[in-house]
Amino acid sequence: PVGAFLATANDMGREYRVQTGLQNTDVPVPRTVAMCEDESILGVPFYLMDFVDGIVYSDSDQVAHLDQAQALAASDELIDVLARLHAVDFEAVGLGQLGKPAGFLERQVNRWCTQWEKSKQRDLSAIDEVAERLKRSIPTHTDASIVHGDYSFNNTMWSRTDPSKMVAVLDWEMSTLGDPLTDLGMVSVYWGEAGALMWRSRSPQPHRLNPGFPSGDHLLARYEATSGRSLRDIDVYRVLAVFKLSIITEGALARIKATRPDDDTTSTENTIAELAELALDLANASSVASLRG
Repeated sequence: PVGAFLATANDMGREYRVQTGLQNTDVPVPRTVAMCEDESILGVPFYLMDFVDGIVYSDSDQVAHLDQAQALAASDELIDVLARLHAVDFEAVGLGQLGKPAGFLERQVNRWCTQWEKSKQRDLSAIDEVAERLKRSIPTHTDASIVHGDYSFNNTMWSRTDPSKMVAVLDWEMSTLGDPLTDLGMVSVYWGEAGALMWRSRSPQPHRLNPGFPSGDHLLARYEATSGRSLRDIDVYRVLAVFKLSIITEGALARIKATRPDDDTTSTENTIAELAELALDLANASSVASLRG
């Protein structure tokens, strides 16, 4: 897209590279055709990929027709594809230079702490407390995999004839090599209260109104069974995900205040404060002792 964006927010080269690497794996992606970095053509780098016919489950209306069995199967498919992504041998598919997995989680915590200091419009004690707890709770042994970075129903496409079959994973611009459980942590909190807070001024998330969709605990159990990874430290990733969402939203608030100072930002400010308190509540209830404070 044309405009002033963070380089990582619309990295067409990264998307093309990852989709090209994955196109012969069991992770469904649109097949790539060509990458063009000559900005004289469209004014920006761009790439071409095959057309994929499908549906994006962007809100509850898109899944209203799914029966209980289909809703459960689609949820399992969402998790199973994520587990398959995390099982891809990134060196074998030419993506060994996509990122630096060593120290990934520590860098994530530090990055978002730094971003908070740059963006914050007021002090929130819950953010500061969660930051300190996360710093002392980083697991010492983590896996390395391709990480999507923004995995959800909203960034996947589904078959028009089989609503429980995913036909493509989209939007790879945030992908990197890192800790796979950061993807799962974000999926988990989006499924729960954090997602409800983030979406409350929009159409309900796909799983909210159809009773066939399972609980967040079901998703975690499905991933653990499918991937074979232990989730004993999953609370760390869930807390980090909500912490990250609160800081991303604070960044959006800062931009609104800078560009549209007369806008009423009360609702956004309240959402950020509620997300921060939710992160602290999750930490307080954690089975990880260092997160509990």
